[in-house]
Amino acid sequence: MGPYRILVINPGSTSTKVAVYEDDRPVFAGRVEHRAEELAAFRSVTAQAPMRRRAVLDLLTGARVELDKLAAVVGRGGLLKPVAAGTYLVNQAMLDDLRRAERGEHASNLGGILAAEMADDLGVPAYVVDPVSVDEMEPVARLSGLPEIERHSLLHALNIRACARRAADELGRPLPDLNLVVCHLGGGISVCALAGGRMVDVNNANEEGPFSPERAGGLPAASLVRLCFSGRYGRDELLHRLTARGGMVAYLGTNDFQEAVGRARSGDHLAGLVIEAMAYQVAKEIGAMATVLRGRVDALAFAGGLARSTELLDLIRPRVAFIAPILVYPGEDEMAALAAGARRALTGDEPARVYP
Repeated sequence: MGPYRILVINPGSTSTKVAVYEDDRPVFAGRVEHRAEELAAFRSVTAQAPMRRRAVLDLLTGARVELDKLAAVVGRGGLLKPVAAGTYLVNQAMLDDLRRAERGEHASNLGGILAAEMADDLGVPAYVVDPVSVDEMEPVARLSGLPEIERHSLLHALNIRACARRAADELGRPLPDLNLVVCHLGGGISVCALAGGRMVDVNNANEEGPFSPERAGGLPAASLVRLCFSGRYGRDELLHRLTARGGMVAYLGTNDFQEAVGRARSGDHLAGLVIEAMAYQVAKEIGAMATVLRGRVDALAFAGGLARSTELLDLIRPRVAFIAPILVYPGEDEMAALAAGARRALTGDEPARVYP
């Protein structure tokens, strides 16, 4: 049966990306921008759903997309309960959790809601794929060193899983037969160990691991405690500094990696040192994840926007090339990954999971 026409909806903080795929071929792509004053009128992110839905429908109508030919609607997965990787059928339990937003307000919470509302109108299934709450960590990986603090999985699951599938295709082996270390290099950095296709450990990109263009990564604990009680920052201010104004931007005043590279080439010693230190920390995290896999690593794979940077990869490669062959898949094609997940569910290649 097929080909399958799939509507893909990917809500961001100030825009909604929309695409239609026919199997793995994009036949339409568009984007709706949302003005700040328009968004400010809503008490919560999920309250934006009716407005965003109208905007998406207007975009599709203007492009003469034939909605009655769609086989499914798929949305970006949000901050749900911890789940295994895979494609999930949107059900009432998921919608309730997305609207309650107990794990946090985020634009991705709208993905399942918008998909369900539009799918209901069309009489087709609605899905989400590899939400950010994917958590397949082993029990031994959850202990932090203090009973009051548990390690949690928070990662770029959609892109990491898509990257792992591409690596499996390139290696000519099924994903469940492989051990991989996959690095998402972007505004945040996730380094993930996949054992038999399962994401068994990862640095929580908001709290641990390498610093990135915007995030501080793992910090010396005692020094961080002293900073917390120094009186220099309030709670929310410091959290914002750690997750949005840390790392490269804290040192150099910019989160633009290519600007930092340009400054380093012009003789800015600090810029060069910061770039090298970020690469150094990524390499250390890859080494740590290789130990999770007991040194049996079939490939190291790099994805995300910064995987386009030869300057960064050239600093990482010499430190990790001894571990396994290196594969590079620059960028993050979330729309294609969402469509592929929905298609696997429709064909039965990977039956849709039930939430929660």
